[in-house]
Amino acid sequence: MSGRPRPAERLVFFSDAVVAIAMTLLVLPLVDSVPGLLGDGRPAAAAISENGWEIASFLLTFVVIAHQWLSHHHLFEQIRYVDVVLVWLNIAWLLTVAVLPFPTEVTGAYGADRFAVLFYIGTVLANTLCLTAMTLYVRRTRGLAHDASMIDGRWVFGSVGASAALVLAFALSALVPAAGYYSLLLLFVPPQLALFRYR
Repeated sequence: MSGRPRPAERLVFFSDAVVAIAMTLLVLPLVDSVPGLLGDGRPAAAAISENGWEIASFLLTFVVIAHQWLSHHHLFEQIRYVDVVLVWLNIAWLLTVAVLPFPTEVTGAYGADRFAVLFYIGTVLANTLCLTAMTLYVRRTRGLAHDASMIDGRWVFGSVGASAALVLAFALSALVPAAGYYSLLLLFVPPQLALFRYR
């Protein structure tokens, strides 16, 4: 790709396809577990009762990816053109999306194991940092957005706040292993702070 800005549509279509594939891949380990249960003569209900962590990790990651896609979609509604920097920031974001099924599988297999927790939160953090970097870059780079003023202080506060919350979640889980995946609840704090600050 040349240094000249290009329309954003192709990048958006490509990003949506990667996200859709990643979300689909999440369910495959659950599907693959069924033949083994059948071969062992287990009842059909065992597909649910014996896959508790796997189902929980699937649902969690499905919601995480859906939320991140919505944020990405919201940002790219404001973007008219993309340049080389924004393309590569978006590719980095897609890398973290494509990787997410892996820590999800680790979480399903190892549950609240400390490494599994940190691996999972770290991957979500990397994803959020990429989205925050894109937000800040579009806001300060003239000519990419339809109207850069739409990416206002409240928007930036929410994006940076989500990254900060995940840094705290990672640190909390590293220092207090019992916090585990509950530390992800810190993600609810920035939106509340934004409402208080920008009301």
